[in-house]
Amino acid sequence: MARPDHSRERRAELLPIIAGTFAELGYRRTTTAELARRCSVQETTLYRLWRDKKAMFLAATDHVFEISLSIWTEQASGDATTSPAERVLAYEAEHHGELGLYRILFAGLNETDDPDIRTAVAASYRRFQHWIETRITEHRERFPSSDHPGIDPADAAWVAVGLGTIINIGRDLDLLTDRDRARLLGGIGRLLLSGGRS
Repeated sequence: MARPDHSRERRAELLPIIAGTFAELGYRRTTTAELARRCSVQETTLYRLWRDKKAMFLAATDHVFEISLSIWTEQASGDATTSPAERVLAYEAEHHGELGLYRILFAGLNETDDPDIRTAVAASYRRFQHWIETRITEHRERFPSSDHPGIDPADAAWVAVGLGTIINIGRDLDLLTDRDRARLLGGIGRLLLSGGRS
């Protein structure tokens, strides 16, 4: 009788450790030996779950969005006086980048000569943009502010992605305090939700 395949569960168990390692060390400095050490497994165990280091990195890249989506979905549910977009924005103004997983995408930007990594990083940014665009559109439909359309939701979502990136750079380089980051994301985020009208 064949043994049950628990590879999916095992990948899910190890992926947060793998993602954290790539976030800390980047792609090039991370070795499979270091990943195995941090996961408390043999390298052969990792190779049974993923083809190679690049496959582990691609999984970590996807993990960045999945973790964000999980947090945002939880934050989006709530009272009827605010929109899901407002609740997510309030959360992100206080907590954006705390997990440090954005560094995985930053590491991927250094590897865009590899078509698989380039595709994965681009897909992550597109997924973030699409999710934000959808929430902005829902917010504006629920709380219209005028007949003037303002900033297009798709454009506003890209600006939000860019703002998040700038805030993460500010965190890593100590250019922005916690208060600065909250003020920037909260204030500009509200403008983006309203279409650029204060």
